[in-house]
Amino acid sequence: MTLLLTIAAPLLALYLLFLLWYGGNGKPLTAHEIEAFFDTLGRMDLSESEKEIIPEIRQMVAKDDGREFVMQNLVRHRPKALYPAGYAYNDDARAADQRYGKAIIVPLLRQGSLPVFIARRSGSFIEPEGADAWHYVAMVRYRSRRDFLRFALAIQSQDIAVHKWAALEKTHVFPVKPLVSLVLVRSVVALLLALIGETLFLLLR
Repeated sequence: MTLLLTIAAPLLALYLLFLLWYGGNGKPLTAHEIEAFFDTLGRMDLSESEKEIIPEIRQMVAKDDGREFVMQNLVRHRPKALYPAGYAYNDDARAADQRYGKAIIVPLLRQGSLPVFIARRSGSFIEPEGADAWHYVAMVRYRSRRDFLRFALAIQSQDIAVHKWAALEKTHVFPVKPLVSLVLVRSVVALLLALIGETLFLLLR
């Protein structure tokens, strides 16, 4: 029993810390927080593409309920990457998008958020006339809209967003609330820690 408690206690504490970090059930943004975000954003050097989406951000955060959500991203690359003057990168749009993808991992994790699904297009099926030819789809889980705003400021201040706009010819981004999902992050982490605990118990008993 002593060995079991010795193993279980730190693993349980670790899981509780994970739940605290992962969150997903907080308080809605206040009007003061929203205006403070846009005030900070307004002092940043934004591209025309970034300025154009400010009204969409306002509309999205106005409906905040403080809870987790998933952002659906449909992406089409440019034929060639289009960086602003002063950036010494090549014109490979996919390489630019990969730079963006790698650079956002740490800012996402700091806000309890992470990609949950990324897939390349592998063909066509039902496609209405004039439909956009997306290259891939990505779904990113955010702990809350508050954390989305913090993430947005982080990638802007760290000059990460420039890679995204250099890479993308077109994108369609919108938040979704899962109705049915087999992406059970909390359960997977709990199961993994349980397996670690059982393995340690069998090795040490």
